Amino acid sequence: MSFAHPYFLLLLLILPLAAWLKGHRGEPPAFVYSSVQLLRGILNINRGNPGSFLWALRWLALTLLIVALAQPRLTKSETQVHASGVDIVVALDMSGSMVSEDFEVQGKRVNRFNMARDVLKQFIEKRPNDRIGLVVFASQAFIATPLTLDHDFLLQNLERLQIGVIDENRTAIGSALSTAVNRLRELKSKSKIVILMTDGQNNSGKVAPLTAAEAAQALRIKVYTIGVGMRGQAPMPSGRNPFTGETVYQWIPVDIDEGTLQKIADRTEGKYYRADNSERFRAIYAEIDKLEKTEAEIKKFAYHRELFTFLISPGLGLLLLETILRHTVWRRLP
Repeated sequence: MSFAHPYFLLLLLILPLAAWLKGHRGEPPAFVYSSVQLLRGILNINRGNPGSFLWALRWLALTLLIVALAQPRLTKSETQVHASGVDIVVALDMSGSMVSEDFEVQGKRVNRFNMARDVLKQFIEKRPNDRIGLVVFASQAFIATPLTLDHDFLLQNLERLQIGVIDENRTAIGSALSTAVNRLRELKSKSKIVILMTDGQNNSGKVAPLTAAEAAQALRIKVYTIGVGMRGQAPMPSGRNPFTGETVYQWIPVDIDEGTLQKIADRTEGKYYRADNSERFRAIYAEIDKLEKTEAEIKKFAYHRELFTFLISPGLGLLLLETILRHTVWRRLP
């Protein structure tokens, strides 16, 4: 917490002095008598508890109002930070074949989509100062998250993704790359890259993958392509055994168009990778992380949440209460 006008807090030093000067004794009665000898015995009687309580209310009210004048607020100081000047769009395949469970983590089968999402999360967490966006695709391509520095928002959106939320029967690699490139087209960045992850071939969409790669090349956007899945055949869940409850798998051929993915990477001065096991998948992202490093200074602005309203209201309320009690229940004479 900070104060916009901290010098007002110096007024708090006056309150103890004012209380000391006021003392702990009440004012002498104001009745007029023909002889003060009749009242000499009660002139030195201390003020009762009501008087002390009323003054305590006043001091507390004044304290709250003085602190409110100092304008307390919850704030983060304005800072200059060195941030990566890289803008990244990740295009993630969500076609039906991404449920194939050809990865293994700690002895358990993990499907391609969950594996890709897991390594992507770790990559995002390692690059807190990059603007990162997310495109998902199957038969069509969609923007799941625009380019943002709010990585909490990005990770929440990534966590919500599930296979089946879009038409998963085909794979539109060209459309996905085109959508990702369009996100980066008008940005002025030191480096702009696309990371394209897929386990299939382009068999949907209106844009050919190499046409989208030519657009990326013209815009100086580097594309890293990742073929997801083991070589040969991969186990795809097909149901559960009604007697044992275990998952039943059918083996399907792996059909990654490595030739096209390699050409996309070569044309845009990127690189093609094959992620055929969990260790290799993580190593790929670690390598991309090392390759794409540059720095640019950006400014983050402070956000203030003003708290003075939470002090003024109770301060005025206590002052009003003290005034009402002093002139009604605990009214002095005259």
